[in-house]
Amino acid sequence: MVEPTHADGDRPPDGPFHVPGEDLTARAVVDEHGTVTEWSEGARRLLGHPAAEIVGRPAAALLDGEPPGETLRRLPDLPRWTGTVRLRHRDGHGVDVRLLAHHRTAQGGGGDWLVLSALTGAAAAPESDALAAWGFYQASCCSMEVYDTRLRLVHANRFSEHAMNLGETEMRGLRHAEIVAHPEFDRVERHMAEVMRTGRPQDVEVQVRVAGEPRKQAWSLSLFPLKDAHGVLRGVGLSAHDRTEQYWAHQRLRLLGDAGARIGSTLDVTRTAQELADVAVPEFADFVTVELLPDIERAEAGEPGYGQAAEGVFRLRRAAQQSVLPGVAEAVLNPGETDAWPAGSPTAECLATGRAVLRAEYDPGSADWSAGHQARLSAVRAFGIHSVMAVPLAARGHTLGVAVFLRHRRPESFGAGDLLLAEEITARAAVCIDNARRYTRERDTALTLQRTLLPRRLPAQAAVEAAFRYLPSDTLAGVGGDWFDLIPLSGARVALVVGDVVGHGVQASAIMGRLRTAVRTLADIDLPADELLTHLDDLVIRLAGEVAPEDDVPPDQAAEMATGLGATCLYAVYDPVSRVCTLASAGHPAPAVVGPGGEVDFPDVPPGPPLGLGGVPFETTELVLPEGSLIALYTDGLLESREQDLDEGTVRLRRALSRPAASPDEVCDAVLSSVPPERPGDDIALLVARTRVFDPGRVATWDLPADPSVVSRARRLVTSQLDAWGLPEVSFVAELVVSELVTNAIRHAEPPIRLRLLRDRRLLVEVSDSSNTAPHLRRARTYDEGGRGILLVAQLSRGWGTRHTGTGKTIWASLALDPASGSVAAPG
Repeated sequence: MVEPTHADGDRPPDGPFHVPGEDLTARAVVDEHGTVTEWSEGARRLLGHPAAEIVGRPAAALLDGEPPGETLRRLPDLPRWTGTVRLRHRDGHGVDVRLLAHHRTAQGGGGDWLVLSALTGAAAAPESDALAAWGFYQASCCSMEVYDTRLRLVHANRFSEHAMNLGETEMRGLRHAEIVAHPEFDRVERHMAEVMRTGRPQDVEVQVRVAGEPRKQAWSLSLFPLKDAHGVLRGVGLSAHDRTEQYWAHQRLRLLGDAGARIGSTLDVTRTAQELADVAVPEFADFVTVELLPDIERAEAGEPGYGQAAEGVFRLRRAAQQSVLPGVAEAVLNPGETDAWPAGSPTAECLATGRAVLRAEYDPGSADWSAGHQARLSAVRAFGIHSVMAVPLAARGHTLGVAVFLRHRRPESFGAGDLLLAEEITARAAVCIDNARRYTRERDTALTLQRTLLPRRLPAQAAVEAAFRYLPSDTLAGVGGDWFDLIPLSGARVALVVGDVVGHGVQASAIMGRLRTAVRTLADIDLPADELLTHLDDLVIRLAGEVAPEDDVPPDQAAEMATGLGATCLYAVYDPVSRVCTLASAGHPAPAVVGPGGEVDFPDVPPGPPLGLGGVPFETTELVLPEGSLIALYTDGLLESREQDLDEGTVRLRRALSRPAASPDEVCDAVLSSVPPERPGDDIALLVARTRVFDPGRVATWDLPADPSVVSRARRLVTSQLDAWGLPEVSFVAELVVSELVTNAIRHAEPPIRLRLLRDRRLLVEVSDSSNTAPHLRRARTYDEGGRGILLVAQLSRGWGTRHTGTGKTIWASLALDPASGSVAAPG
């Protein structure tokens, strides 16, 4: 089998490396026991002993006398030793030899000493001088220069001549700062003067563009003193290593790092596109534009040919631009404007192929890319744009647009390395733009859903004067699930509600809508506050069970919903007749109550568990509010954020509410202008209500015995009261309703029985008893003697219902008044 040979430039065969003149070094190996194990030809020439006489013998036998004891003691601990030792020649005379010994350690332990000595006379002095001169002038690895004590150039090698683009003859006698007129050369010369003054070397890093070079060059300079044999300073030496490639590689890495830190700081499409342009100018390009498809959603849907105005012609919207020139002088479009890019242009070619396009030597005169936009072609020629790159903005398999990089101030053209860098930066920006677009789309959807589900205005009623504010968050988390409501109840009462669904986005908004609907439904049947929260708690538990792992729900929200921590809620009912406000909380912050004198209090409302835990009862508390009191309900986004803790937010809320305000609207404005942090981390819902007290003259109450004969008396009492209120036309319908409700209470309920009339925007008729059995509508058969009373009440009134109390129930009916006559309007 023939072994393969190795051509020039291939890896050499394994084995020792041999160089010409190897016998000019005396080489020996001594093991740890002091025995010679190797002996070279150079060692034979030095001491006359052939290898056969020395190998295997103690190295100490070669000494001419005893070595210093200190040297022997230190050797085992030294990695290397050098010094002069007197050895005995084979013919018996002593030889002073300068030795260099390396202590070598094997992988498995143990080791030996490699002992070396250069033979004298290896190179003649004249030949050495010539070699030194040749090495100085012909060296191709670095620039070498010699300056005299006046800092005038004396010698420069060929590498220096090439770097300066000048010959040694042209530079000789000039100072360093005179060879190239640049501030960096002035700085180097100051360091050279420091070397002359102190005699100590200096290291300098410079970046400069010299004549004939297309781009800035980077150099690492070493400045050192030149002294003669007597130590007299004779000049300064300069050694410069070209670090240009390493410098530009570092600049590319720095630009990538800068792009990662600056692009995508917000979830705004236009801002992200502008960040891409800002990063690239001026470090990478002189002019950058970011063009996006007019409707990315249609492009994402895969509509064939979308974005093409004609065959090969694309319409794009200018999203951002940046330039090294003031006012972005090269631009012929403003951000937001749309224009066409013709077939054959770098932009259109990039979009058509989906690949980056590099025109390193761009010649705008070779074709007309204006497509009817002569100003664009004129700008290209006027500013001398000579190099262009167009890189597609693509993310998740969809093209969003194109980023165009141009140069006209920099003389160097874009290269393959620049194209790779542009693709990397643009790819990062495309993902950020797509994230911003998706976030904006979902945020808009969630906001639209919120606007649909939340009340646009509050219903007018007599119990309170109210106002609200809702501020959706502008954070990466998205829109939350906060909600509020004001619900008119029977008996001129009103329910005030605020709640907060855990999580953000469309899912949270949808759950919020379901909970708000549930609260309104439960409030319509006049459930007590604690019982209402119990039913709402059951609903949240059922909603949590509907969240399956495969549903499109954020993992953190799904986990919270699955553990029952789905929402919080505060439910308050205010009665303007008794001035009693009943509150119940499901893990929600307590409201703030402001007295008529401006004193602010946070009542001790039993917090209760958040909705979704189940099995834990809710408690109610009652407050008697003076007329004109303010009650403020809010979600935790008002007080808490990363910038502000709960205590600080509470102090600021107390301060804002204590200021005099003419209306709840003004209170809302004052709170939102001073309480929340500058960038709230969550949605803010605020509901402020000023309490009113129902005029006692508009309320009439009678306690009735459980006697059928009292029905006629009840009708007379009602007729008399309506006459006193100036509503005689109401009497007929009111008498019928009162007659049926009182009769029903006497027949089917238990005393005590109470009749109450309230004159509000409608006439409210209420009959209370101590029974918990509620009436309901039913269809009476032809020969049934009863069963038509509630049906009659329902037909004559605008609304009726039952609310349960701690001592029984109240059946109520609402009769609409005719605004013109003050009489009861015809039901319908």
